[in-house]
Amino acid sequence: MKIVFFGSPAIALVSLKRIMEEGHRIELVISQPDKPTGRGKKLIPTPLKRFAQDLNIPVYQPVKIRKDQIALEKIKKINPDLNVVVAYGQIIPSSIIFLPKYNSINVHFSLLPKYRGASPIQWALLNGERKTGVTIFELNERMDEGDILAKEEVDIHPEEGASELEARLAQKGAELLVKTIANIGKIKPQKQDHSQATYAPRIKKEDGRIKWEKNAIFIERLVKAYTPWPSAYTFLADRRIKILKGKKEAFKGQSSSPGEILEVKKRGIEVCCGDASVFLIENLQPENKKPMSAYSFSLGAKIRPGDRFI
Repeated sequence: MKIVFFGSPAIALVSLKRIMEEGHRIELVISQPDKPTGRGKKLIPTPLKRFAQDLNIPVYQPVKIRKDQIALEKIKKINPDLNVVVAYGQIIPSSIIFLPKYNSINVHFSLLPKYRGASPIQWALLNGERKTGVTIFELNERMDEGDILAKEEVDIHPEEGASELEARLAQKGAELLVKTIANIGKIKPQKQDHSQATYAPRIKKEDGRIKWEKNAIFIERLVKAYTPWPSAYTFLADRRIKILKGKKEAFKGQSSSPGEILEVKKRGIEVCCGDASVFLIENLQPENKKPMSAYSFSLGAKIRPGDRFI
């Protein structure tokens, strides 16, 4: 089958590789433009672009695909059987969606209609969900509202964060995708129940700042959801610190202000949170430093009970 593949981050790469293993022909990869990164603002290509170029697969990177006539002409020339979209990052116009023989399908990393939007994995963790999953659906111009072709549930393990969950969902999504492609045109699409829709808007960098007045359960979820990006972070005086790992601790019965350090021990740094709950910081990363245990940091920074994260 001739396929045009739309995707940008590493999670989409798993699906692309799996499609190719099945013998489908990837005629074109459409990906987001290179992004300036780091202090030097060096342009960095997406993982999909790097992979495609290594295999001499043509790549096109429209800034705004809805207004890009070149993308439409390239796809018309290919005359694909199917467009496959996995975490592309832009809304695709109907002129492209309905161009192939079998139109366009999307892999979404939630159980639609729950968690429509750009950040379903993070929001599922942030909300303390015990289950999530993968949905393959027919694309239309509305955000994640198309008819469902396939859906598979996945348990969220108690200790896993966004990276681990993303890796499992990427594999599950790739397998479900190739099964769906094998039966494309034979599956009866199912309408979504729009009354049950929930949303997962795009996560922003500033969302990762820890508000210590929240309870420790919420902060534990936030650390899991936002590691590695955008990262959960806090400040000690004017020093920015990423919190990489931590968990809710047993109630201490102490009345302290949110953010105040209660105790420093080898297991980590105990911090007072909202509702007098306690969060144990286990691993962290000071700005411009390598990741380390919270205890190692406390020795170097001479942290004492009564100091405060803000």
